[in-house]
Amino acid sequence: MRSVSAYPKTIPSVAVSVGGLALFLVFASLLLVYQPIGSIVSGYFYNVDQALVLSSNNKTNTDIKTKIVDSSSNQTVDSGTNKAVDLDTSETIDLDTNKTVEIHTNKTIDLGTSKTADSGAKKIVDSGTELCSPITWCDLYHGKWVHDPAGPLYSNNSCPVLSQMQNCQGNGRPDKDYENYRWKPTKCQLPRFDPKKFLELMRGKTLAFIGDSVARNQMESLLCMLWRASIPSLFLNRGNKRMQRYYFRSTSTTMLRIWSSWLVHKTTEKFDFAPEGVDKLHLDAPDETFMDVLPTTDVLVLSSGHWFAKQSVYILNNEIVGGQLWWPDNSRKKKIDSIEAYEISVATIMSSLVTNPDYKGLTVVRSYSPDHYEGGAWNTGGSCTGKVKPATDGELVESGFTNTMHEKQVSGFKRGIKKKSNKSRAAFMDITKPFSYRHDGHPGPYRSRDPNKITKRSADGRPPPQDCLHWCMPGPVDTWNEFLMEIIRRDFEGHNS
Repeated sequence: MRSVSAYPKTIPSVAVSVGGLALFLVFASLLLVYQPIGSIVSGYFYNVDQALVLSSNNKTNTDIKTKIVDSSSNQTVDSGTNKAVDLDTSETIDLDTNKTVEIHTNKTIDLGTSKTADSGAKKIVDSGTELCSPITWCDLYHGKWVHDPAGPLYSNNSCPVLSQMQNCQGNGRPDKDYENYRWKPTKCQLPRFDPKKFLELMRGKTLAFIGDSVARNQMESLLCMLWRASIPSLFLNRGNKRMQRYYFRSTSTTMLRIWSSWLVHKTTEKFDFAPEGVDKLHLDAPDETFMDVLPTTDVLVLSSGHWFAKQSVYILNNEIVGGQLWWPDNSRKKKIDSIEAYEISVATIMSSLVTNPDYKGLTVVRSYSPDHYEGGAWNTGGSCTGKVKPATDGELVESGFTNTMHEKQVSGFKRGIKKKSNKSRAAFMDITKPFSYRHDGHPGPYRSRDPNKITKRSADGRPPPQDCLHWCMPGPVDTWNEFLMEIIRRDFEGHNS
């Protein structure tokens, strides 16, 4: 009797249970729609290494055949045929899936294992087949510039290491809104730079910027942002324009800047029919001025390209093969031009780094920085005067030379890392396309504090002398170091796992 009388009392509880189950099923269905479980599970059950970065240039990536190696099943996924190849049996398996694979530009290669992976997606990629990446990976270099009223982390008055030529506000630039834009990737978030986290990330490590004045521009930007968290001490080589060292005692972090115009070996002595005094570039030998620091360097940031427009002689295999703004012997035929010389130089430096047995660090190659001289070159009336906002797609002025230099840099990078034999890693930080929109970010005519400098066009329309190559500080260049911090974080997390 007790059981019978108690039975009706359970009906409400049953209804509640059924209703709860229904709500759970609805919620789970919605969750699966917006976040497929496969992308979540892959984050837990695949091993991690690191990944390579390719160019964001669509022409470079359209013909790349890619493969994904699943380390748990020893299978390779060919994105061209959508079939899986079992590496043990060589049998192919059709994949019944609609998932896409896209090329990205924000990964690093573990040069010791010849494998690539991403710490977010936890998949291993065979670096012998170019590069691929699943949709769970994040591409930092496709996106747009968005207005950010929060502004920069520092001001031109708060950073004592800022070069006067990049101190646009201190030099009288009247507009300031160019400081208030941030890069927003399409499919992920680029974290705002955190100086304390960066120093903690680099605790006990050495970071080196090697290259030209644009490399100095980026290093000074990083110093200005880090200054908010810790004031470094400049030690050794004080006043040396070719090399500087900064040390952050709070985290025992060292930052170097080493000047290297071309990144390859340079001489000025007479060579064959090239007279003394002209810069001679040995394209098949790295610049020895920074090779000695490799064993103690954890992160190496390379910058090059713009000096290939300057006068120089190109030497390859101990033979003069070309020159830029110099070629006195018209009876001889040039074998290479400045653009081809640039590709060879990138391949040379990368192969030198990835085969050096004493180097185990991360190399970050920052892609070719676009200039914005419109209506001419830097010395023929080119100008960026009056640019106060990022360009829209309709305003964007494509530079064929910049695009070609970018393509050659990517090609040289890929050629160089094919020779890898050590345990270093490499990443290609592809800023070229995003920064093609930032014609507003240069000093323009505001290059000095001279109160009498010319800042406006003359009556006949000629522009004043100006700098449309380097970047204002604060300004868009600070974004490079947000990219850099994210690249280092991903590499360190993947390399240590």
